[in-house]
Amino acid sequence: MNVPQSLKYTKDHEWVRVDGDLAIVGITDFAQHELGDIVYIEVGTIGETLDQEETFGTIEAVKTVSDLFMPVGGEILEFNDELESSPDIINKDPYEKGWIIKVKMSDVSELDALLTADQYLELTGA
Repeated sequence: MNVPQSLKYTKDHEWVRVDGDLAIVGITDFAQHELGDIVYIEVGTIGETLDQEETFGTIEAVKTVSDLFMPVGGEILEFNDELESSPDIINKDPYEKGWIIKVKMSDVSELDALLTADQYLELTGA
C-alpha cells in the first residue's frame, strides 16, 4: 500500500497535500482498494465553505457509495473535472491525477488534528 510521507491523512481515509493555505484533497490508496472500481464521484459543494469533517460529496464504486469528508474546514474552490469522465483515475493514481477537490483552508491549525503517514499505516494495520 502506498502512503506518501509528505501528506496528512484522516481516519476516514482522505489525504491532504498542503500548499500555503490551499489543501488538495483525495482518497487514499487503501480507500480506493477497499472500494474497488470507482464509477462516479459527486461533489455539489463547489464555492461553499464547510467545516472540518462535514460531507463534501460522495464516491460511488461498483460495490458501494461512500461519503467524502472535509479533512480541514474551508471554501471548496475546485473539483477535478477529469474525474467526471474518468473516475477510475482514482484507482490508478489516487495521490496525483486522482485528487478530488482544492480547498482554501479557514484555519491551518486544523492540520494538527490529522494523521501522519506512520499513524495512518498503524490505523489501517498495513
